[in-house]
Amino acid sequence: MNTLTITGRKRESYKVELEYSLLWECALGIAAITNTPLLDTLEKKGSFETLRNEMPDELVSELNYVEEHNTWKSLLQLLHAFERNSNDIEKFKIYVNNLSDVELKYTCLPYFGTDLQESRMLAANGDKVAVDLIKQVAKENPFLPAYIDFISNVNGVDFKKHLLTVMSLWTETVLDADTNPLLAILERDLDEKRSMKDKLTPEEFVAWATNGTEYIPEPSVHRVLLIPQLTYRPWTIVSDIEETKVFYYPIPNTSIDPTDKYLPDYFLIQKHKALGDEVRLRMVKLLSEQDCTLKDITEQLELGKSTVHHHLKILKAASLVGQKSSNYYLKEKSVASLPKELELYLTQ
Repeated sequence: MNTLTITGRKRESYKVELEYSLLWECALGIAAITNTPLLDTLEKKGSFETLRNEMPDELVSELNYVEEHNTWKSLLQLLHAFERNSNDIEKFKIYVNNLSDVELKYTCLPYFGTDLQESRMLAANGDKVAVDLIKQVAKENPFLPAYIDFISNVNGVDFKKHLLTVMSLWTETVLDADTNPLLAILERDLDEKRSMKDKLTPEEFVAWATNGTEYIPEPSVHRVLLIPQLTYRPWTIVSDIEETKVFYYPIPNTSIDPTDKYLPDYFLIQKHKALGDEVRLRMVKLLSEQDCTLKDITEQLELGKSTVHHHLKILKAASLVGQKSSNYYLKEKSVASLPKELELYLTQ
């Protein structure tokens, strides 16, 4: 087919914005410590295990409730609706307490696009048909259907009490001692990101800031919000709010201690650790040839399902392997950049 292009319009991209707050660290810390399947891949695994043994019984009880109902998602949703860059837990508590039950549930329910906003509001009002509709949209997600059911039916007064209690107790137990150093790290990282923002295209900048997460513009997504976090390292958490894709990205070591030139980047360590294993190298080679399901990998390499799943978690945490639906794929750019990342560390 012969095509003559007479348009001058370029492919649209998105606007990138940066935001940080100690409250994000609170909510993501609550999310991380209650994500049992991923706990052994987290940098803070050891400190989280110690923390669990030492924290007040009331906080343990609230965290068990978080894990049962995934209410960390509610905290993140509410923080997006709260004032930007605020570190004030008392203001956040006032904001949540002033929400009506319907406003609370609407804010906590996931965003699925402009076409489903009316259904989201109806679900917040308890409409069963609307609840079933958005549950159907979310059916491929492992926790969202049950979460939507929970939010639609929960008692608003009790729910507010839970959310504010777990945030307050986490702040008092975990965050208060580290407030000043943590703020300094967050501010340092934002300064570094701002210095690079105008030197790269939006897509290049997102990939650089998130250590290799490639995000191609989507219809109706006009904004990408980048939020730095320490507590969920090494993972980048991806979410959606109105017309916005959100990336809670792991802060690199250079922002944590910029004075130590011998401190290697966390992902440089994790990538080499992940590749320093025969089974994982065999999996990487297989995925370099083709995308595979979990079943494909177990059959091709004659390994047990639980073994493959364990090694995939490590490769994903090192940002060497990604997942689309049931297929796993090799992040070729992440592998290809390894020699350059090592050279950068050796020459910095």
